[in-house]
Amino acid sequence: MIYRQTWTGRRFPDGDSFPARVPGNIQYDYAASNGFPDVMYSDNYKAYLPLEDVEWEYSAKLDYERRDSGRVYFVSLGIDYSYDVLLNGEIIYSYEGMFRGFELEITDRLNGDDVLAVRIHKHPKAADGKAGTREEARESCKPPFCYGWDWNPRLLVSGMWQDAYIETRDDNYIADCEVRATLSDDLATGSVTFDYSCKQKCEVLLFDPDGKEICRTDKNEITVLHPELWWCAGYGKPSLYRWVIRNAKEERSGYVGFRTVRLVKNEGEIEKGGFPKTRCEVPMTVELNGRRIFAKGSNFVNPELFPGMITPERYEEILALILGANMNIVRVWGGSGICKREFYDICDRYGILVWQEFMLSCNNYRGTPHYMAVLESEARAIIKMLRSHPSLALWCGGNELYNSWSGMDDQSLPLRLLNALCLELDSDRPFLSTSPLYGVGHGGYEFYDASCGVEVFEEFQKYDMIAYCEFGVPSVTSADQLRKVIPEKELFPPEPTEAWTSHHGFGAWKPDSWLCMPALKRYFPGVRDLDELAGCSAWMQSEGYRAAFEEMRRQWPHCSMALNWCFNEPWITAANNSLIEYPARPKRAYFAVRSALRSVCFSARIAKFSWRSGETFSAELWLLNDSAEDVKASARAVASIDGVDTELASWSADTAAQKHKKGLTVSFVIPETSADRFVFRLDAGDYSNSYELMIG
Repeated sequence: MIYRQTWTGRRFPDGDSFPARVPGNIQYDYAASNGFPDVMYSDNYKAYLPLEDVEWEYSAKLDYERRDSGRVYFVSLGIDYSYDVLLNGEIIYSYEGMFRGFELEITDRLNGDDVLAVRIHKHPKAADGKAGTREEARESCKPPFCYGWDWNPRLLVSGMWQDAYIETRDDNYIADCEVRATLSDDLATGSVTFDYSCKQKCEVLLFDPDGKEICRTDKNEITVLHPELWWCAGYGKPSLYRWVIRNAKEERSGYVGFRTVRLVKNEGEIEKGGFPKTRCEVPMTVELNGRRIFAKGSNFVNPELFPGMITPERYEEILALILGANMNIVRVWGGSGICKREFYDICDRYGILVWQEFMLSCNNYRGTPHYMAVLESEARAIIKMLRSHPSLALWCGGNELYNSWSGMDDQSLPLRLLNALCLELDSDRPFLSTSPLYGVGHGGYEFYDASCGVEVFEEFQKYDMIAYCEFGVPSVTSADQLRKVIPEKELFPPEPTEAWTSHHGFGAWKPDSWLCMPALKRYFPGVRDLDELAGCSAWMQSEGYRAAFEEMRRQWPHCSMALNWCFNEPWITAANNSLIEYPARPKRAYFAVRSALRSVCFSARIAKFSWRSGETFSAELWLLNDSAEDVKASARAVASIDGVDTELASWSADTAAQKHKKGLTVSFVIPETSADRFVFRLDAGDYSNSYELMIG
């Protein structure tokens, strides 16, 4: 039986108590009880900065019922970050790290009038890291986003961020339960193994994806002949088998999926290299159930400033949008750490592959004995927690660890440790040391790069990457969102005030990012108000992302992956590369990307966004087909200006499964017009496409 307690918090050692939520974050509760202003508004997040070096304490007078033969446990799924657990004033457990849970039997320590406390120590900060920057995270397994990033304010929070409760157990209790599925190389035979402990005899049951019972036994392994396979979205059904472990009084249940996953060399890469051979491009094509797929998706970041406030419902609405965008993979970026378990359950159901990084990003994580010990403990717990999920496609050591600003390499002890642990505990799943690696692209992140005079349209046409794991096109946030966080007198024109800068309009990456006002003024010098500015920026972002994603698809099979930076955000930003605004509202660009990532569509390779009257516009036509079926279709190429359609050409094409077809090139001269835009359409029923371009 589970009993949830009523918790209070206080500043340790002598602060006044206040109500505390579990799961939650202690700083959030303190702020609520002390009248802090809305953290979203202006630069109010700075009110939390003086709390960084405060110690905290949760406490609860225990409330539960216990049978004579029962045992009593305190269970936590994770506490952030370094803490002691005390019972009646005595320390009974200490730990550093937020991703490993624990179960403490406290039966023999109870006296009937018991107080449980959790004491949270100061946030870890590397002594030689630059104060107030993410360098302070480099000796910690705490996710570095909270030390400040170019879309997240510096907000170091802690506390009982995962569920915690008192549980009474008897001999029927089923503990240490892990169920894993494996699949033979020929995909013909599946096996399900049941690992658990219980003093009473249990039976295990397995149900097929339609809910039909297919096995009931007291053995710990079940063989399934010709199982239905788990596929990612766009390639088949994410078939799941339900399992049950039960005895007379207790029951555990969950789901497994049968699938194989590998990373294999991209087409054309295996032949590269002369003698002596040296490093070449890393394998980056996902092979799922023996089929090479084009992985199309996005980077997932923390969906809340306060991780303890993340709910299953928030995960569900964001992942539903990822699925709705015709994506099949999400990269859980290392700076954001590990999601709660419900995230991976939803990915299993939706057929969304997960690229999971450990909590290392953009730092030189040195292999000190203390850091290595914490990293090993946390990583072991993470691997064991996630390895049964069919959606989990690959492990990665972390983000941008080999780059000049990080300085790590193949011999860095933390990466050698993570590789060894993944091999030991989850050897069938791929491992990458970091991203990017040779041949993998991170960037660009602008619509227009003034340093070389290149738009996003042509930028990726010049590249020859095997995978694009980060690339971005920023946009100004919707005007109604901005009015919620920027003081009215500062709204327009945008200037680098505290509010605009705090919300990452200025100085987030470069001095003018992410608003990128020089680019906006280049294309729209006469913008008159905030609504017009946001609308123009949204237009640029949507067409930029459409062009980038479609170009990366055209580069298949040499290129096998396209993941934009980023999908979501944890608060209302002033501007961002994200496809949805906080908390889960699609931008205009979301719908452009959804169109660009359909399994089958016609596509146009276009040189640029802005055209002039008298210029000759041209477009190279393609039929893109990621599906498992051959496709035959026809399209009409149409230019529309001032509401007048001009048909340029018709094209009929056929292409095999997972093959793209390059077709004819169409062109026309942009007429003299007062219009500021025109539309280029490919009319083809369900496979139609449309591009809204500028006349400057």
